[in-house]
Amino acid sequence: MKERTEILEETFRKLAEEKKYASLRDLMQTLYPADIAAILSDMPEKLMPAIFRLLPKDLAAETFVEMESDVKETLIRSFSDTELKAVIDEMYMDDAVDLIEEMPANMVRRILTQADADTRKQINEILKYKDDSAGSVMTTEFVALTPEMTAEEAINHIRRTGVDKETINTCYVLDEKYHLLGTVTIRTLILANPQDTCESLMTANAISVGTQDDQETAVQMMSKYDFTSLPVVDAENRMVGIITVDDALDIMEEEASEDIAKMAAITPSDKPYLKTSVFEIWKNRIPWLLLLMISGTFTGIVISRFESALALVPVLTAYIPMMMDTGGNSGSQASVTIIRGLSINDLELKDVFHVMWKEFRVSILCGAALSLANFAKLMVFDRRFINPDITVPVAATICMAMFFTVVIAKLVGCTLPMLAKKAHLDPAVMASPFITTIVDVLSLLVLFTLATSILKIYA
Repeated sequence: MKERTEILEETFRKLAEEKKYASLRDLMQTLYPADIAAILSDMPEKLMPAIFRLLPKDLAAETFVEMESDVKETLIRSFSDTELKAVIDEMYMDDAVDLIEEMPANMVRRILTQADADTRKQINEILKYKDDSAGSVMTTEFVALTPEMTAEEAINHIRRTGVDKETINTCYVLDEKYHLLGTVTIRTLILANPQDTCESLMTANAISVGTQDDQETAVQMMSKYDFTSLPVVDAENRMVGIITVDDALDIMEEEASEDIAKMAAITPSDKPYLKTSVFEIWKNRIPWLLLLMISGTFTGIVISRFESALALVPVLTAYIPMMMDTGGNSGSQASVTIIRGLSINDLELKDVFHVMWKEFRVSILCGAALSLANFAKLMVFDRRFINPDITVPVAATICMAMFFTVVIAKLVGCTLPMLAKKAHLDPAVMASPFITTIVDVLSLLVLFTLATSILKIYA
């Protein structure tokens, strides 16, 4: 695939430099918009507008939508007002809204100036919905039918109006006040008796999502019911738009990227890594690093508190990193599992006690296995080759501390994401960095508490 793209890029560049525009246009018409967008993105900036202008109007709009925001900005700066209007007029409403949200303010004014009054009104209506809501990602271009339409009339209506709709595979039956009554597929209409009415052919009680519902909820519904489009209704069940499967895929990618960033304690960014400046990367990472650094001082406080105890049994110091790492890893395993379950609706808040009971039993097994393996390692290997001061009480203290640390870490790891969900926060925030910081402190407290009891050392 990469080799094919490189060959096409070289062909594009050569044809453009030799001014063989007819051949270049013919070549582009054989490619998918996403491929053309990828190739144009790597073209020299001086060639990019000239090549883009060779595209037919509909293909140009589809290609433009597939481009990264910085490439779109470069092209818009090179467009005349007429060219910009031609591209906007060919774009679907959700793509036009995305463009408005991506561009700087001065460019937004120019784009809105070139859009017609109806398009501007619809864009402004969609922009009123809160970010990440179903209303903010919907398109208003769908096929609406009336219940009394016959199959024949419905097909004729689709022929007249379908060219401007994002999809015609599923049509929506509405009453005179735009209330959603049901759905009917183009397949059903084609195979039906021409005189059958849409009311008799439709699937009533259509599943829909509200404009204020989270976009993740919409994606989960589409996945659950295998929909290629999902109707969006307002508070009075009036249909205002649809979310299509291509938008759902974009949302899934966006949400996954956001969760991964939060789980790594990074502020999410919508820019590709190679196109993000060093300063922006620094800005996204440093707040979290500062927060975790400050929270990490609690670990130092605990160690300082028991410094005199460590002086009496210095061998414990060598096993503090292992204890903390094991606790952090155990907590991260639980938290990632629970975060995934919450994100795909496999778990709900009411399951918290069931989750805790299951993770508690898992932690007993994990803690026992790790402690026994560690005890054998301490007595057979470490005592002989590393530190002869390791006695049975010392090894027992370390292994018991590890056991309790694993149990505590698993319980902390499974409950924090659910508490975050309860507090209407993203559970992904409570992932590895925060879990590890909390468990580090707890593991040290467990170790020194047991050392005080078993080894009779005191701070």
